[in-house]
Amino acid sequence: MTRKRQTSAPNTSITIKMTYPDTLYASMCALTPATGPLTATIKADICVIGAGLAGLTTALEAQRRGLEVVVLEAERVGWGASGRNAGIVSAGFSLGASQLLDAVGEQDAWTLHGLSATGAQYVRRQIERLKIPKTFHGEGFYRVSRRDCADEMQTDVERCGRKLGYELNYCERQQIQEILRTERYHQGIFDPNAFHIEPLSYALGLAKAFAALGGVILEQTKAKAIEKRENTWRVVTPEGAVDAGNVVLCTSAYDLSVYRPVTKAILPVATYVVAAKPASALLDTAIQTEAAVADTRLAGDYFRRLPGGRLVWGGRISTSRTAPFRIGERMLDDCYNIFMQLGDLKASHSWYGLMGYARHKMPLIGEVEPRLWYATAFGGHGLNTTAMAGHLIAGAISEGDDRYKLFESFKLKRAGGPFRRAITQGAYWAMQARDKISEIT
Repeated sequence: MTRKRQTSAPNTSITIKMTYPDTLYASMCALTPATGPLTATIKADICVIGAGLAGLTTALEAQRRGLEVVVLEAERVGWGASGRNAGIVSAGFSLGASQLLDAVGEQDAWTLHGLSATGAQYVRRQIERLKIPKTFHGEGFYRVSRRDCADEMQTDVERCGRKLGYELNYCERQQIQEILRTERYHQGIFDPNAFHIEPLSYALGLAKAFAALGGVILEQTKAKAIEKRENTWRVVTPEGAVDAGNVVLCTSAYDLSVYRPVTKAILPVATYVVAAKPASALLDTAIQTEAAVADTRLAGDYFRRLPGGRLVWGGRISTSRTAPFRIGERMLDDCYNIFMQLGDLKASHSWYGLMGYARHKMPLIGEVEPRLWYATAFGGHGLNTTAMAGHLIAGAISEGDDRYKLFESFKLKRAGGPFRRAITQGAYWAMQARDKISEIT
């Protein structure tokens, strides 16, 4: 179904070259001039590669523990997926709870899920502790189904509480349709501990706190190679280098070249987001909740209302590194297919982002060689898991905390090599087909 609406193309980050992508989030932040590039050889206790949320959390927590940390970033702080994602912070991983239990057993699944919940709590605490302005947007998160699956959802809620120690609330169809005025959704699951934020503002807040402690962030400084020395590692950049006792690789889908033993395990996946112009009264006719929402399809939609009457809507998956023509209108058409009363929404911004996935849908966290660490592939569930990973790696380096070893079950498996894009696109088409079949059977 295609709605009748305006045909003018919204802004995109594809056609307008900017320091940051032209996202709604970038328009809401007070952006500062870039630091860097590095033009000398410097020393540090830790060199973190990548100033996304995993790298920033690792750096901040290590600096708080008294270590000297340098962060290298090829673009800008939060430039990648960390600064243009859906903004939903909830416990768990891209690998579902049932699959996690099957993969590692009840005891380890309980511990891993608990760590993921701690990651979500960390985000909340840092926003409050650092007083990051205009970042917190709303409480709660609904997962809703586009097919009738009451028994399945009730089982998931019960199993999550009993086997993972995490309480969720089951919602009948009537409850869901009171807050989401559409016939397309059936039952739902509500996570009262989840929340949603403005992610770029959060990333910039972490960077500011890190710098205030004496940490160094060098933007526009790409790590070209990692060389092993006798007692240190050297990270080589175009005009300089960093010699460090420990190196932490926190790049993801935007840089698959810096250290192949890790990056070969990352599958880049694109997703798309549109932000609508303020329309509070119109949104009130369809969405009666300030909680974030996502559907349970394998390739589903996600959305949330922002303060000020805006809607952010995301979804779709591909392997493209550019946004399709009129992607903003296409995404609003997806919205209209669910909420027909929202046909008059108009786009203000649209953008795409690349997520890094591992084949097993769990984060890649560990030590690939002594004192060479990695924290990456957070797979569309990164706001909580980047916080968790940064805390684990900083603790491992500074205090010998070995909880990161819980992720040893999820190894660095090659993600398709030169065929990874074709594999990803084929998997997405298969997911779409399974979603459509499940909704009519």
